[in-house]
Amino acid sequence: MFQEVGIFNAKAKLSELLRAVRDEGQRYTITVRGESVADLVPSEATQRRDIEAAISAMQNFKKIRGVSAEDISAWISEGRR
Repeated sequence: MFQEVGIFNAKAKLSELLRAVRDEGQRYTITVRGESVADLVPSEATQRRDIEAAISAMQNFKKIRGVSAEDISAWISEGRR
């Protein structure tokens, strides 16, 4: 979702807005007298890096050994002793 920012505020806080776009993926619509004139969004390269990082994390996640049914059964049996 885009957050609207007036041109005066955008000009005064451009560095802050750019940091938020870069670091947090924020998206802004810059307005002049209430009319939308431009969007400030992360670059495609940034989005691609984020996607690649997410894919890598998902691929690594499946390499983590989960708990097997046998382990759970053993734990239940231990608890009943």
